[in-house]
Amino acid sequence: MRRFLQTSCLAGILALVVTSMSAVTEDYPVQAQGTAKGASGLPLPRFVSLKSRRVNIRIGPSTDYAVSWMYTREGLPMEIIQEYENWRRVRDAEGTEGWVNQALLSGERTAVAAPWMRGKGKDVFVNMRREPQSSAQTVAKLEPGVIMRIKECNGDWCKAQAGNVEGWVSQGEIWGAYPGEAFK
Repeated sequence: MRRFLQTSCLAGILALVVTSMSAVTEDYPVQAQGTAKGASGLPLPRFVSLKSRRVNIRIGPSTDYAVSWMYTREGLPMEIIQEYENWRRVRDAEGTEGWVNQALLSGERTAVAAPWMRGKGKDVFVNMRREPQSSAQTVAKLEPGVIMRIKECNGDWCKAQAGNVEGWVSQGEIWGAYPGEAFK
């Protein structure tokens, strides 16, 4: 009987959490980039970057919710997948999701070099090229996980800066720009 009461109580709490979170999420469904607009009027999902060196990610859209993670890297790219008032639900390159206040986000575009290739070997690199073509001269070899500032993308290549080196990287080898996305 005691186990039944504990299970029932836990199920009731879980139902309450799911119900309260669905009130937050039902108004802002996650859709393909550019097909939906959030409360800000901007497309969902979209990429941004962290504005501060210390950013708390919360389990819900308010300071009343617990902090689930703290990022300590300014400029880290994030994907906004949902909006609620002045809070943004974000996802990082590894798939971790949470809520952050919009004041801690920047519209500056950044990207991570092939985060899915981390730990795949010593000779795994993303080539940064002088021109936006695979036959162009390599100006730098970026290790997976390197963060770069994105200046523009043409749908296949992005002009980026990593440290003091500038060049073009294939959009298929970065996390921070959608396939086929073009912007200046």
